[in-house]
Amino acid sequence: MTAANPLRVAVVGAGAFGRNHLRVYRELEQAGEPVQLVAVVDPSTQTAAEAAAKFGVPAFASIAKCLAAVGGIDAASVCVPTVHHRAAAEELIAAGIDVLIEKPLAPSLEDADSILELARERGRIVQVGHLERFNPAVTAARRFLNQPMFFESHRLSVFTPRSLDVDVVLDLMIHDLDIVLSLVGSPVREVRAVGLPVLSPKVDIANVRVEFENGCVANFTASRVSTERVRKLRFFQPHQYLSLDFARQDLLMIDVTAAAGLDPAKLAAMAEMLQQAGDHPSAGLSLNKVQVEPGEPLVLEIASFVEAVRNRTTPLVSGPDGRAALKLALEINAAIVTHAGRAGLKI
Repeated sequence: MTAANPLRVAVVGAGAFGRNHLRVYRELEQAGEPVQLVAVVDPSTQTAAEAAAKFGVPAFASIAKCLAAVGGIDAASVCVPTVHHRAAAEELIAAGIDVLIEKPLAPSLEDADSILELARERGRIVQVGHLERFNPAVTAARRFLNQPMFFESHRLSVFTPRSLDVDVVLDLMIHDLDIVLSLVGSPVREVRAVGLPVLSPKVDIANVRVEFENGCVANFTASRVSTERVRKLRFFQPHQYLSLDFARQDLLMIDVTAAAGLDPAKLAAMAEMLQQAGDHPSAGLSLNKVQVEPGEPLVLEIASFVEAVRNRTTPLVSGPDGRAALKLALEINAAIVTHAGRAGLKI
């Protein structure tokens, strides 16, 4: 694709996520990238009209009407509620269109497998919108990856009516599940979890312990009923401790033995101390703030999708990656139900 022959894209779903996709495609187009935003689809007449007016593209109530009126669409973002991902994605894929599907890939493995099988049959690209994979702090952390053995993730958010069609595991925690799966590279051995609904009919807060076959352990906490916003990931590997702040796009790193003369056996004690100190230097420890090139993750994600479509390459977050994160999320939900049964809770 060139500026004279740009990639023609559409956005399906013009809610909060969809409007951001529309914005980024338009920004890329205005920046001279070989991409052209050509349509928006949303069943709500008002939502579709507002998006059409703001971004200067025709709006349609359905994918079928869009395809009938706008020819030559190359790629599309699927930003509809999760329960509609399969129907929307398969209609687009069957029409020969590559898709970027917002996370989670689907509400069930059956739906996910159906999408991916159709994409294989039709030779279409599927990228899954695990946005945090494109966070510059995550990109920077990968340079220092060396057999991580313990992760601790906290993703807390204040309550909003957004994404209540899924629970907090599929809504928030799945970001961190995807990242940790990509960093560990080992099959899951055991999952233990507890979760509770608080302000919605679905689980709003969850705590999870995952053990991998290679011995790595990861603890995840996610809440969408918090009084504060926290998006952090800490992990330990031989002689090193790294702390990543997604919101600030910060990465702090300690070479344990070099910085503090500590024996690696004392990692656990140091971890507790650093957490209590909020990752600030204490007890003679000096932290190294790693250079991180700032950037908006959604812009990086969509630019990566456009490049994969243009060059016919495997996306950074592929369909199978999205399926793996979904599979673990569903295992966690099953573990939450099992725990609730033992505790006599109704969820």
